[in-house]
Amino acid sequence: MSLVTGTARTGEAAAVAEAPLLDGRGPIIGTLAICTFYVGVRIYEQIFGWYAGLDSFAPEFTTYWMTILYIEEPVELISFLALIGWMWKTRDRDVANVQPREEMRRIFNLLSWILVYGVAIYWGASYFTEQDGTWHMTVIRDTDFTPSHIIEFYMSYPMYIVVGVGGFMYARTRLPTFACKGWSIAYVLLFVGPFMIFPNVGLNEWGHTFWFMEELFVAPLHWMFVFFGWFSLAVFGVSLQILGRVGELCKGYEDLVGLEPAE
Repeated sequence: MSLVTGTARTGEAAAVAEAPLLDGRGPIIGTLAICTFYVGVRIYEQIFGWYAGLDSFAPEFTTYWMTILYIEEPVELISFLALIGWMWKTRDRDVANVQPREEMRRIFNLLSWILVYGVAIYWGASYFTEQDGTWHMTVIRDTDFTPSHIIEFYMSYPMYIVVGVGGFMYARTRLPTFACKGWSIAYVLLFVGPFMIFPNVGLNEWGHTFWFMEELFVAPLHWMFVFFGWFSLAVFGVSLQILGRVGELCKGYEDLVGLEPAE
């Protein structure tokens, strides 16, 4: 090993050792960004929903609503693919030999991803989904791409999917617990379940196109939204895996978390 290589590795190790275990800026900024963005979206809905969202054949509907659809879909797809590619390209190629302190730091990063994922799911699968039912109980739809759907189905759902795949790929490429011990069933369910709500939109729209039905939350056509949504409870399984690994890392390294060494 050359002196240059050795020095570089020593410097890198020192930088890792000095990095804080928990950097709270990421989850705080992510949460504030999502909430601020969606508050702005909600204000936009309030202003232009009644003004330009009642007749899909009107030119202002195209201007104020379809334009959003045309922009958001390619942006979300590119973001999804780019995040997967970046996570894979920058993966740890020696993830099985991560130092305990660095692994602990990455665990906190993963928890930050999961926190922001939860916030994004709330806005998409709860707030805007409940709003959608209210909108369609009030306004008769004349298109599948209603103002409520353009925000709920084609904006908020893909956004939480992008955040979800980011956390999933982070775990698979940077943490031994998820990268070296096969697939975590809990984490697969946590990502795939909410993800499948988006394809289920196709079934929902097909049903509403052929059946003039009351917009009931408990309608059979909506059952799969609930089924896949409850997959988010797999977060408890992921938490157990993470906490188990944290316990393993703390053995012999109690100073990392300010604990007294076990006798």
